[in-house]
Amino acid sequence: MKMKKPKIGRADLKIIIIDFIGILIGSVILAIGLNMFMVPNMLAPGGISGLSVVLFHVFKLPVGLTIILLNIPLFIIGYLVLGPRVVIQSLLGTFLFSIAIEISAPFLPAATDDLLLASVYGGVVMGIGVGLVFRFRGSTGGTGLLSLILAKTSGISPGQAMLWGDLIVLALAVFVFGSEAAMYAALALFVSVKVIDAILEGLGMAKSAIIITCHGAEINERLLYELGRGVTRLEGQGGYSGEGREVLICVVTRQQTARLKAIIHEVDPAAFVIIGNATEVHGEGFKAMQQN
Repeated sequence: MKMKKPKIGRADLKIIIIDFIGILIGSVILAIGLNMFMVPNMLAPGGISGLSVVLFHVFKLPVGLTIILLNIPLFIIGYLVLGPRVVIQSLLGTFLFSIAIEISAPFLPAATDDLLLASVYGGVVMGIGVGLVFRFRGSTGGTGLLSLILAKTSGISPGQAMLWGDLIVLALAVFVFGSEAAMYAALALFVSVKVIDAILEGLGMAKSAIIITCHGAEINERLLYELGRGVTRLEGQGGYSGEGREVLICVVTRQQTARLKAIIHEVDPAAFVIIGNATEVHGEGFKAMQQN
């Protein structure tokens, strides 16, 4: 008996359409960053797009077309090594990005000829574009796809593979454009990575606290009523002393951090407290969990 293929419901279709629009917008923003900041100033911020900038200035090859041509071997190898699903996810973003570059190039003049401004603002714009593509489950191929292939075949971690790919392109840029342009390109790469992280993980406006104390009930009550924040209470035991301790887990806004520490100190100055950034928080009191 043949199994029926699952039908795409209205909700699934809506998600697909939203993802497509998000990837399209991200690809256009990425193309704008490349055409207005990177290409005119000979900045090659790593990856396939950076290599395409180098080839454009050396051989006058169209940037968008070069990106597609350089990705074709990666798509073929990726299909064989990683399977069709990963490649299909990369195809859409890559082609939309390449088309957006070629269509927008004649209409986008260079925003600045100052290398510092170009690297910083270009990195921000490109980071926003890539971040949106990633957030809507897309990819622009390139070193991202290459890193997955190398991780699968050689055991190199994806992060290391992407780093080496970017370093190779930056090293090539040193020989073609000079060391100064390459250093500014590295700055652009750093800025774009930070912006991508901010889009994918949030701006870290919340703080998570783990409180190990003997006065859990009192601290719990004050956090609930003075800060209006929920608390999760767990039973713990000291690994060395073997004594019972209560573990409280609480997430507060950045502005409430000082008051959180004051409450803990007032109730139990000997409490063991760990406070860190919560880059993304979903649930009551914060943003609702979403599909993207």
